[in-house]
Amino acid sequence: MASNLGKLPDSIDELSGSLKSAILLLSLEADSASAVLKEMSADHVEEVTRELAGLGRIPTELREAVVDEFYSMSLAHEFANEGGLDYARVLLMESMDPKDAEKVLSKIQTQVQKTPFAFLQKAESENLLTFIQDEHPQTIALILCHMPHYKASEILVGLPIGKQVEVIKRIANMEQTNPEVIKQVEQGLESRLSSMLMQSMEKAGGIDTVAEVLNLADRATEKAIMEGLESEDPDLVEQIRRLMFVFEDVLLVNDKGIQSVLKEVDNDELAMALKTASEPLKEKMFGNMSERAAQLIKEEMEFMGPVRVSDVESSQQRIVDVVRRLEESGEIIIAGRGGESEMIV
Repeated sequence: MASNLGKLPDSIDELSGSLKSAILLLSLEADSASAVLKEMSADHVEEVTRELAGLGRIPTELREAVVDEFYSMSLAHEFANEGGLDYARVLLMESMDPKDAEKVLSKIQTQVQKTPFAFLQKAESENLLTFIQDEHPQTIALILCHMPHYKASEILVGLPIGKQVEVIKRIANMEQTNPEVIKQVEQGLESRLSSMLMQSMEKAGGIDTVAEVLNLADRATEKAIMEGLESEDPDLVEQIRRLMFVFEDVLLVNDKGIQSVLKEVDNDELAMALKTASEPLKEKMFGNMSERAAQLIKEEMEFMGPVRVSDVESSQQRIVDVVRRLEESGEIIIAGRGGESEMIV
């Protein structure tokens, strides 16, 4: 993370966690700051130290807001640990503005609730792969659904192709998992690695999880898995593909690629698709066409009037299909999709 060398934002909501930590440390006595640093992980200490090195003058209001938030969060954690989130909510509502109380509670909720397989979260991907690779595909799928997507992708890539396909099929079809099942799986793993943790029923897995994991896998792995699924369930493959790249992701296409896409999209289609697009995406599109062409599209969008959301989504999907076809043929590159590593400079 880059150090903060520019003007600090006016609102605390715009500060990163490490920047808040740096400001808090500067607000404390040296002994207290040292005690706080000892409780941080080595990676966090490194991030905070970089932020400290780049800090200039801190506005008094911003410093006070950071200290107040830290105090509120500490109080909320203490209440939650004593009597749970409901108890913390009651006490915080009585001691501070209700809106501020809810804001604090939402920040600590995921921290105080135990996560399934939390004892595996900090394990290196290579060690974790060695630990779980001989488990049943259903067990691996359950574990990966509760991992950060980047780590799940790293584990998936390391599995044999046959098991990759089996695991992906199970993740795609997984919906709600009974907490008792999670508990039994955790108990089995706990005897070999760490202590058991429990979690109430939650939604995990599904096709969106598959798409997120495969988006982060390298192109060769993604292609092999998709080909493996294609013969068994082509409809599932199509659903995954549509979720793996959405219209806003066109921002990841380089300028040369955008120009190739625009050659295959007519003005009416583009105008319809851009009706609900973000400003950065509109600017990206307009920046890769002539000034006159961009003006014509803008005028068409302006005079188009109200349109059905389904029509906009259909136009966006057709453009997405063009992008995917051009990517598969090697005519364009999408940032973060593995194409950069395949280029020869």
